[in-house]
Amino acid sequence: MSKRILVVDDKRELRALLKTYLEGEGFQVITASNGKEAIFIAREGKPDLIVLDLMMPEMGGYDFMRAYGKEADTPTIILTAKLDESDKVLGLELGADDYVTKPFSMRELTARVRAVLRRAEKQNVERDMLRVADISLDRTGRMVTISDQMVDLTPSEFELLATLMAAPGRAFSRSELLDRLQGTAFAGYARTIDVHVRNLRAKIEPDDANPIYIETVYGVGYRFAPQR
Repeated sequence: MSKRILVVDDKRELRALLKTYLEGEGFQVITASNGKEAIFIAREGKPDLIVLDLMMPEMGGYDFMRAYGKEADTPTIILTAKLDESDKVLGLELGADDYVTKPFSMRELTARVRAVLRRAEKQNVERDMLRVADISLDRTGRMVTISDQMVDLTPSEFELLATLMAAPGRAFSRSELLDRLQGTAFAGYARTIDVHVRNLRAKIEPDDANPIYIETVYGVGYRFAPQR
């Protein structure tokens, strides 16, 4: 399936040119004329990458990144006529993955688009595979192994383990964990998490009475022990 790109620029001619060229390169392309419009289109269209102009009316590129960056972590390439290094640094600090200075060639932009998408796909694969100590968790395949031995988990147990393993050493409250399990855990009472943890420990701990993976943080909740 071809990747979807959102092109955001206030110049109609450039939007049309980019749309035609990138579609010719095999991408799906949606467009917006300013940051405010782009937020609504991005929410609906869920692009794989955003090509973003900085200087636009109503809402410029920086403000768009500040606003939409709170909702999604979408790879972004900045289009800028500015040559000031501080402008580029600000864009990168706000989450941009690359920038192209106007005027630019379509071949250069396409090459950068493909490079950013490749990096994003690699990062997604790495995020889908979690390994801490001797436990491996594959989000895509929904599989968990301990020392290469498969462990059979319920959907709730899997999501709970994935949440804890994604941030080893971080203490999660019961309420936080229950929020992460929306759709799989029983809604409501935060102590439901204790039941899931008890069942999960019975499956993954060498001795569930003395857990070494999922630690209780008294007064808070639980954490996955960082690798020793």
